[in-house]
Amino acid sequence: MSAEERVTDLEIRLTHLDDTVDQLNQIIIDQQDRISRLERTLKEVLSDHERLKEAVSPDIVDSPPPHY
Repeated sequence: MSAEERVTDLEIRLTHLDDTVDQLNQIIIDQQDRISRLERTLKEVLSDHERLKEAVSPDIVDSPPPHY
């Protein structure tokens, strides 16, 4: 294999690697967006749960039963 063919092969490989890195980067960005949305949703659900718990039964304490 000549030096020119080797350089061409390396350039092709580098192009494929660049494409792979770009694809992986986009996947990471999409995952982080999803994680952020899920965290916001979870905070809202927990907040709603606390408000409902207090509204329905403010005197009930959420603790384990006495036999534990």
